[in-house]
Amino acid sequence: MICIFVPMNLFDQCFDPAKNLLPHNGEVYYYGKAYDQPTADQLFLDLMRDVEWKHDESIIMGKHIVTKRKVAWYGDQGFDYTYSNTTKQALPWTAQLLELKHTVEQKTNETFNSCLMNLYHNGEEGVSWHSDGEKALKKHGAIASLSFGAERKFAFKHKETKERVDILLEHGGLLIMTGTTQSNWLHSIPKTKKVTTPRISLTFRTIVG
Repeated sequence: MICIFVPMNLFDQCFDPAKNLLPHNGEVYYYGKAYDQPTADQLFLDLMRDVEWKHDESIIMGKHIVTKRKVAWYGDQGFDYTYSNTTKQALPWTAQLLELKHTVEQKTNETFNSCLMNLYHNGEEGVSWHSDGEKALKKHGAIASLSFGAERKFAFKHKETKERVDILLEHGGLLIMTGTTQSNWLHSIPKTKKVTTPRISLTFRTIVG
């Protein structure tokens, strides 16, 4: 078990990478920091500069919405990925993203062929409750989330019982969702006025069609 204690941090947490953080109906594991502080700092700067960020778009009740949050979609080939009634086509991997994917695959013993990236400029940007159950994704496949920048709460809510599990995603932190998590749990990045700096997330996935 690994414990992290940060002065004046209300989210000081102990974690065991082998322990399922969900009480039932799914599997979530937190590996802690995958990179040391200087490396994570440099990766954050590189990703801010080099990724082809674009504002995310969605169509809700016929209305076209453009978010402040930015996204990017990369993969082994030009995969189409449709969510929120809009479709994105994957860009080819950069050398750095391939290195990050390799690290994540080594630590999780999973394989991935694509990555949806999110750039949150501050705590006023988040993601509402949802599950990643799109038909293009491997059913019950693993989704790994690698975080850089501001620490943000990652919240889970059971679809039926409404049970909550909250996890703090650290700078350089790695989390994986697998099993029946997407079928039974929703997740979100809650908005907060307490966070004033950016966060980048890389969510590695497997597209099957």
